[in-house]
Amino acid sequence: MKKTDKSIYGTTYQFVCIIASVENLRKAIGEPTFEQNDGDDKTNFEWHMETNDGEPITIYDWKENRALDEEEMIEWYIGAFNPSAALQGKTELKLLMSVLPIF
Repeated sequence: MKKTDKSIYGTTYQFVCIIASVENLRKAIGEPTFEQNDGDDKTNFEWHMETNDGEPITIYDWKENRALDEEEMIEWYIGAFNPSAALQGKTELKLLMSVLPIF
């Protein structure tokens, strides 16, 4: 999984989620593509990524309606062009997070 320059326009929620914190995601996949952690928009954080197969995906919080504590575990939506890409993204993300050092 890596950051993408591919268009994510048209990706949509595929009923695939992952539980993580902002801190976990930053450590696993780097800085978000979009960040406005004030709760004023539908999302506070969003990452534009692509799977190892080159499928664009988005990872984002949805309608938390509040600023997030970056260590808080919440549900993150995975958007993609199809369910298999979203599931592949979740699998790759879980693998990346499983190798994070625990402090």
